[in-house]
Amino acid sequence: MLKMPELKEHLQINKGIRWQVIFPFLFPWLCNSVTGQIQYSIVEELRKDFVIANIANDLRLDTNNLSSRKLQIVSHISEKYFYVNIGNGNLYVRDRIDRETLCRKVATCSLKLNAMVENPFYFFNINIEIQDINDNAPVFFHDTITVEIVEFTLPGARFALQSAEDPDIGINSIQTYKLSDNQYFTLTETNRDDGSTFPELLLEKALDRETQSNHELILTALDGGNPIRSGTALIRVIIADANDNVPIFTQNVYKVSVNENASINSTVIIVEATDKDEGVNAEITYSFSKSSENIHYTGMFSISSTNGEIKTSKKFDFEEVIDYELSVQAKDGGGLVAHAKVLVEVVDDNDNDPEIIITSLSSSIPEDSEPGTVVAVISVHDQDSGENGEIDCQITENVQFELILSTNRFYKIVTSKSMDREKISSYNITIVATDRGSPPRSTRRIIKLEISDTNDNPPLFMKSIYVAYVSENNLPGASIYSVKASDPDAGDNAKIMYSICNTNTEHLSVSTYLSINIDSGVIYAQRSFDYEQNKELVLQVTARDNGSPSLTSNTTLLIRIVDQNDNAPKILYPSPENGLALFEMVPFTSETGSLITKVVAVDEDSGHNAWLSYNFMQVSEPFYFIINEHTGEIRTSRLFQGKDLLDHKVVVIVKDNGVPSLSTTTTLNLVIADSFQQVVPKINSYNNDGNSDSNLQLYLLVALALISLLFIVTIMVFIISKCRASKSPTTSFSTSLYPPMDPRVLSMYSDGTLSLPYPYNFCVTLDSADNDFTYVPPNQSVPVEILIDTDDSGLGSENIKEPLSTKSIEQ
Repeated sequence: MLKMPELKEHLQINKGIRWQVIFPFLFPWLCNSVTGQIQYSIVEELRKDFVIANIANDLRLDTNNLSSRKLQIVSHISEKYFYVNIGNGNLYVRDRIDRETLCRKVATCSLKLNAMVENPFYFFNINIEIQDINDNAPVFFHDTITVEIVEFTLPGARFALQSAEDPDIGINSIQTYKLSDNQYFTLTETNRDDGSTFPELLLEKALDRETQSNHELILTALDGGNPIRSGTALIRVIIADANDNVPIFTQNVYKVSVNENASINSTVIIVEATDKDEGVNAEITYSFSKSSENIHYTGMFSISSTNGEIKTSKKFDFEEVIDYELSVQAKDGGGLVAHAKVLVEVVDDNDNDPEIIITSLSSSIPEDSEPGTVVAVISVHDQDSGENGEIDCQITENVQFELILSTNRFYKIVTSKSMDREKISSYNITIVATDRGSPPRSTRRIIKLEISDTNDNPPLFMKSIYVAYVSENNLPGASIYSVKASDPDAGDNAKIMYSICNTNTEHLSVSTYLSINIDSGVIYAQRSFDYEQNKELVLQVTARDNGSPSLTSNTTLLIRIVDQNDNAPKILYPSPENGLALFEMVPFTSETGSLITKVVAVDEDSGHNAWLSYNFMQVSEPFYFIINEHTGEIRTSRLFQGKDLLDHKVVVIVKDNGVPSLSTTTTLNLVIADSFQQVVPKINSYNNDGNSDSNLQLYLLVALALISLLFIVTIMVFIISKCRASKSPTTSFSTSLYPPMDPRVLSMYSDGTLSLPYPYNFCVTLDSADNDFTYVPPNQSVPVEILIDTDDSGLGSENIKEPLSTKSIEQ
């Protein structure tokens, strides 16, 4: 590892940024999208949470808005090595980076990141180059290298040795080899066709097996790093009997390509070496001189020791290792060894499905979003290479969205049309990624997008006018009707509140008559309705949603009051204001069917409830009159005769057609007479009888009191008379048989059909059978002697069998 001062020298940051602005008039769907590139160079083996750079500053982003703009690192591989702090914009090392694991011997090792921000969307390509440091020492696969040399070998002979491995590159890789001091051998290096070198042992002096049968030397491999790192191996030289020829491979470097899907135990290549010796010295044994364990080759291949056939021992995976380097040695029976290199290139097979990675997703968008609104950002990746790794991406089964390529393998999903949540509230966007391999492989991914509601629909009533029928005399507080509006929006935007805007009740406020439940739309009556006062109410009901801004709609509600039979007929004629029964004079000579009078009545109700019928009740037999049931006209039913009664009291009942039926009665006194003079005594008698009837109760009370008082007085007198004798008092009564009486003058007739323009003075005749009027001249004095005593109540009224009466209008 490097010290911190050295680390700072290796940390070189290239802050040159290349921006590319895409003009909106060319591509309106990419308006406000910018792509750029920034490159950093760091060394490997940086500690965890090491700050590489502040990408927010380098990308000219406001650090205060990084969280709201959702700054993030998007990469299929690199995101496990780096992360960004959205609080300050620093790019940190997430985990240890080993360049040799990532890139092996590749000269330039870099990791590519994609930084993305939203609102608006910017994409940035970040290239981080990993600089090699000398963190690996050269290593020999075998700690001990055995070399067999025939004792008669001439000086100048060369013996190939196993080369060391150093995963570092450039100056940090193996630069030279050193051999420990000795008098028989020196060290030389030989270049292969691929540019690599391997050490060889050069014999400088003839060997003598009898003097020394083996030699041990130290081989050191040195790299060029700072500080220099080294690795050592022990060379054991065994002096054997004569073996004149060394095996020779047909090629120094073998190159072969093998398909990624090659089956296990399939032949990769056959290496071949020859030896000019004979017998045992010509028998060659093949083996791996090194297995590069440090770069994970162990176990991938096997080699036949007899024929040099190299086979697969495991399945290849191009996505993990794309090539292998094998060192093969051929050793003859005399111990001489030859080395060759086998380079195995793995050919990619289309064995990986494309991957769809969602880097940014809006789970919902408002329905009033403009076309071109970004819904999601996705990236696609295929671990295969070449055409097998090239991906075509598209959206299927939905024309509401478009897939737009923003940068390399990054796509934006944008709306292509306006949305309407009330028609479609959510979408399943199916994305299909297909590579160009043969046969092609594809991947599907479904993104669920909810369309959030905006208040774009007012409440709607089913009808523009509602008509409700409510019976009058309804119960206050009862519900009379319900209106309902619907709103296709959702949530608060669909919550409806009802109110009454206006009414045709000008003299009273609407709250006096009606109220409405703001949530349910149920309308309640605040008071009883009276059909006779208001036959119809016109209300305007408003439905208002709870959106922002709120939307409203109106409907008209006609409340028609249904009449009930709550009014009895009212008689207009005869007028009920007189308080006395009406006298109607019927000429004795009236023809059959002659119109006598007409009862007129009205009913404040309407319809059937106002249909009136007229009938007689309390009539005597035989009866001489009929009444029209529909008009109330009273007519004679036959001609009158001398023996017929001259006065009749009739009660007319007026009924309506309601259920239940209501009625009113009135009383008429029909007097059959040809002249008014015949009617006056009957009227007078009726008036007296009427006054008597009206004072009957008072008379009864006074009489009862007088009788009680008289009884008490009698008892007291009786007791006093027993106690003391006294003379009985003599009582004399003086009564004139004919006391004077002023004539009564009739000044007004109740409500008859005839007027009385002249006053009349009349007297009662002495003969009770003579009931004719006696006309007296105006200035004539009447002898008092001819007058009848008014105390004689039996005179002058005998022939009036029934008092004439007038029926008052009874409600």
